[in-house]
Amino acid sequence: MLEFKNLIYQKEANIGIITLNRPQVFNATNSELLGELAELLDEIAEDEEVRVLILTGGEKVFVAGGDIQYMSQATPLEMERFIALGHKVYDRIADFDKPVIAAIAGMALGGGCELALACDIRIAADNARFGQPEINLGIIPGAGGTQRLSRVVGSGWVNYLIMTGKIIKADLALKIGLVTEILPAEQLMTRAGELARELAAKSPVAMRLAKSCLNNGANGSLSSGLLYEQKVWALLFATEDQKEGMAAFLEKRKPEFKGQ
Repeated sequence: MLEFKNLIYQKEANIGIITLNRPQVFNATNSELLGELAELLDEIAEDEEVRVLILTGGEKVFVAGGDIQYMSQATPLEMERFIALGHKVYDRIADFDKPVIAAIAGMALGGGCELALACDIRIAADNARFGQPEINLGIIPGAGGTQRLSRVVGSGWVNYLIMTGKIIKADLALKIGLVTEILPAEQLMTRAGELARELAAKSPVAMRLAKSCLNNGANGSLSSGLLYEQKVWALLFATEDQKEGMAAFLEKRKPEFKGQ
């Protein structure tokens, strides 16, 4: 496993946990952090023992946004490269072939909210705060906020959040569907671990293909999404996991999936 300056990685059985670790700037993203995250994701993707990934910033902050000190001194060309890297990494998370859970405490603003949006499931501590405040800096969300946010919360709320730059609390984030659960801060990682273990017990091959169907449907027409779903559904009947899952159901026992 590689050593990283801005990330902490732990593996517990079938679960990988990435903790963003730039506390001096509230985990603000820069090219170095994003580059490290890209490397680590590639390494985890090759680890067949890991079935679920948790992404967190720790107990106090998720990601406060992009590193404004870094961005304020950059040229347009440098910022083009930076945001292209951001898109590459966030797309990697969205397309990752293992479920990704965002465990969010404290601020998830700007690029931090966009990072959370790239994850499959988002749970939040009661101290979490969300927003796309870029408009207050004379810019717009650039790492997927204008696109992914509308796919999660709908056009009315995405227009409000991006045009006003307002920061919202966890209870409103839950109400509009940005997160699925709110926990006391001290229980956040415990719950994330429980949820990860629940997902890790499912068929890895079915999970991977379910995610591919969800992503394919979000990016295409209904007809093409339905056809893709049909083919994937039939394909799964060639897997050992399908045979094990149905046999376990009929035998009234828990299945033991092997990802085959």
